[in-house]
Amino acid sequence: MSIDPITLSVIQSGLQQVCDEMDLSFSRAAFSPVIAEANDRSDGIYSAQDGSLIAQGAGGLPVFVGTMQYSTRTLIEMIAAGSVAAPKPGDIYIVNDPYLGGTHLMDVRFAMPFYRNGEIYCWLSNTGHWPDTGGAVPGGFSASATSVEQEGLRLPPVRLFKEGKLDTEIYSIICSNIRVSEQRIGDVKAQAAALLVGQERLNRILDRYGDDVVSESIAELRRRASEQMRANIALIPEGTYNSVAYVDSDGVVDEPLEIRLAVTAKDGVLDFDFTGSSKPCIGPMNSVLATTLSSVYLAMRHIFPDVPISAGAFEPLHVKTPEGTFLDAHYPRPVSGCAAEVSQRIAEAVFAALVEALPDRVTAAPAGSSGNFALGGHDPERDRNYVMYQISAGGYGGNSDHDGLANGCSTIGISKAPPVEIMEQQFPVLYHRYALREGSGGAGKQRGGFGLDYEIELLRGNATASFVMDHGRFGPQGALGGQDGMPNSVIVYQDGVASVPEHLSKAQDIPLKSGDRVRVGTPGGGGYGNPEDRDPDKVAEDVALGRYNREQAETLFKVCLTATGEVSTVETDALRVRSA
Repeated sequence: MSIDPITLSVIQSGLQQVCDEMDLSFSRAAFSPVIAEANDRSDGIYSAQDGSLIAQGAGGLPVFVGTMQYSTRTLIEMIAAGSVAAPKPGDIYIVNDPYLGGTHLMDVRFAMPFYRNGEIYCWLSNTGHWPDTGGAVPGGFSASATSVEQEGLRLPPVRLFKEGKLDTEIYSIICSNIRVSEQRIGDVKAQAAALLVGQERLNRILDRYGDDVVSESIAELRRRASEQMRANIALIPEGTYNSVAYVDSDGVVDEPLEIRLAVTAKDGVLDFDFTGSSKPCIGPMNSVLATTLSSVYLAMRHIFPDVPISAGAFEPLHVKTPEGTFLDAHYPRPVSGCAAEVSQRIAEAVFAALVEALPDRVTAAPAGSSGNFALGGHDPERDRNYVMYQISAGGYGGNSDHDGLANGCSTIGISKAPPVEIMEQQFPVLYHRYALREGSGGAGKQRGGFGLDYEIELLRGNATASFVMDHGRFGPQGALGGQDGMPNSVIVYQDGVASVPEHLSKAQDIPLKSGDRVRVGTPGGGGYGNPEDRDPDKVAEDVALGRYNREQAETLFKVCLTATGEVSTVETDALRVRSA
């Protein structure tokens, strides 16, 4: 059978639309702001044979591109081995075990077999970030955890829904081990309903075009994605490219962790070798293998965004298992920082390695931190407990064409910070400041984008705050002569006294009472190119808009401005001569 190009394109768009509708359904029905407002979730369609990715929603987190593929594959293998109960129509499995193809415990995955004519045609799966899964601290981001048990409840694959009905016994076990459990039913039903939406929409496509036509289209789309990725890789001159990226610390031992990467381009294939990276760490900044692989995939998606999302796009990307390093964590290593932080350091290492080979496609390093901030306590006015989870944006790196985006979402996804108004309605907090962190972008011919500067006050009751962030010790890397972006900053005000966490961007169980505040400055993106090559008129514009002051213009860019803000050509030329 030969699929004509128009039919192939329509089916490709149709499969994408199925996933997009699942995403929208999930977000609109969920209770938790981190899903409903921040869109920290993803939905996809996966092969019945090996769990390989068929399609994923454009609005889902890219980091889940690889992890959901591997978690679905693991589920299929466990069912075949008899270690997990075989499915029936209407069954939905729940799993959050990081070591079974996952991320951290807060990313809870649902998987449902999709049946046609009595056989499993494919799997529908999604992931949602639950605000809490138990553990030592509210929100699950235990900055000093030394085992995964301290991070929360770990679920192997079990059928939460059996033939369409919620198993109340399993659900009660889950609720008995997590905080604010009364709110989880909204997220659970939203997550399951999204899969049912996907089931209905996918049936429509199959009914219209036929199972065989759609199956052949899926195979052809995978083949083409592989070819397109190979064609893009051919743009990279053959050779080996090296880089190093750093994690501030593991939250327990105050020493940086190294991600050492060698990327070899040859014969349309890229080999990624992390040999020499730091050994497994004591604290929660270990990465499970599925997250490490997915981090490489999403980095290449940033570089070659034209390649369709499909398992075929990953075939030319060969990642050597980083055995013996913190990028291949095994039980019981803690992993709460793997998905939101370490994954972004891995992507940064990929960017840093390939920017010289592809200067027109690769950017300087972005902020690379999700800014995980969890606040848990009791609201005396409403007489209820709460867990607030705040994610934050940061600056993107500059590139060959333009300056980096300010206040952009994290490298690993399109998740955004929930609106301030929503957070203030749901939790006993007041935002005193929520603004761009001007000047935080690294200087360059194209400067980095700016991070975010926000300050939160606890209005009533007592609470504990926890942070698992990164880039507090090292700012995002500049590229091709550009300067690094400004590092992350956390300041805690208790009784009016300011303090900085020992690990700069990581801490847990910080006691807060009414009137105490937390101020966070997220990183700016790295600069691209020599700052002295920046157009003086752009420097003048930045100063006029308050992004930099006149002294910074002179120090960073070697541009002098008059008292009225105009470029002083003579003084600028003299400065550059003296600095040469």
